[in-house]
Amino acid sequence: MTPEVREEDVRAAALQYVRKVSGFHAPAAHNRAVFDEAVDAVAEATARLLDGLVVRGGPART
Repeated sequence: MTPEVREEDVRAAALQYVRKVSGFHAPAAHNRAVFDEAVDAVAEATARLLDGLVVRGGPART
């Protein structure tokens, strides 16, 4: 883990994860809201994880 993890990196990883587990690269219009909500939830959980990690006595990210 590096301190240079940006919000854009977290969002991209969340999107990749949701695409993988859902099986959809681009969801149909009727699934867009739940797809986007899942991306937001994964990104938020990832941000909380990174904010809570301690690496060699300092925060995992700034």
